[in-house]
Amino acid sequence: MAGSTVSQPDDGVMDRVLTLELVRATERAAIAAAAHRGRGDEQLADQAAVDAMWNELNRLNIRGRIVIGATEGRDGGKLLVGETIGTGEGPEVDIAADPLDGHTICAKNLQNSLAAIAITRRDGLLNVPDIYMEKIAIGPGHPPGLVDLDMRPEEAIGRLAKDKGVRPKDISACILDRPRHARLIEAVRSTGASIRLIGDGDVSGIIHTTDPDTTGIDIYLGSGGAPEGVLAAAALRCIGGQMFGRLQIDSDEKRRRAEAKGISDFKRVYAAEDMAAGDVLFAATGVTDGSLLAGVRYGRETVTTYSIVTRSHTGTQRWVRAKHRYADRIQAED
Repeated sequence: MAGSTVSQPDDGVMDRVLTLELVRATERAAIAAAAHRGRGDEQLADQAAVDAMWNELNRLNIRGRIVIGATEGRDGGKLLVGETIGTGEGPEVDIAADPLDGHTICAKNLQNSLAAIAITRRDGLLNVPDIYMEKIAIGPGHPPGLVDLDMRPEEAIGRLAKDKGVRPKDISACILDRPRHARLIEAVRSTGASIRLIGDGDVSGIIHTTDPDTTGIDIYLGSGGAPEGVLAAAALRCIGGQMFGRLQIDSDEKRRRAEAKGISDFKRVYAAEDMAAGDVLFAATGVTDGSLLAGVRYGRETVTTYSIVTRSHTGTQRWVRAKHRYADRIQAED
């Protein structure tokens, strides 16, 4: 049966063949975007990353389909949702692609911008419209159901603190710095917990909950893009942790867009396993320096990248420090 090898948990095809190939796609995107760090043009940085990732994915021996990517009319017609990609040989897979998570961060050369991608079996990724999703995420090692979307922020932070054996004031929450989060921020601060406000890049923010000892982030709260939520869920499937998301459908137009994606239960809470099912591969490469990944480093003759690539079935995490010849950088920028 076509593509059946991808969904078999004891088959190493995805791990053996695609692991390092996948990280090359994020490396290329990161190198391309990094050439525009701090130059104030987030659109140019994003387009460079899109072009680089698109080129690399088309070299892979996969029958790929973009499920999370650009919408029509954006990014030069590349990595569009529904686009087929790859050589047309190999396993059938669905792809969530974010060539530059944190456009503004990259344009301002701030921390935690990265290139990320996830691959899973066909129909393994939740197909969502480009609307907001309410999200909550914590790292690994906690009992199932410790937090959920229907808890008040004060309760979620209190329960997390108790399970960690600390006081609420020792908890740090990551929240997108948006006016819509004013009440959420007030509620979190009422517990004594600290907040790291981020201007962009909530995929990175959610991933940071997986290693709080390194990143200083214990919990992610708030709403952000639904496609980014699916990609972050894929990352947590591989790295560990809990995440829940619920689409914010507050208009007839958003309802129609959700229905066009086959979504009928508009109040459903999705766990990470619902958003990214089966055997998942996830890769990310730092564009700017961050708490989890260092950014691209330009040397006299080489370019150095720092990446993580991981798989949900095995739980293996590979931290990849790669040196690329300077010619590769020129090729990426071209």
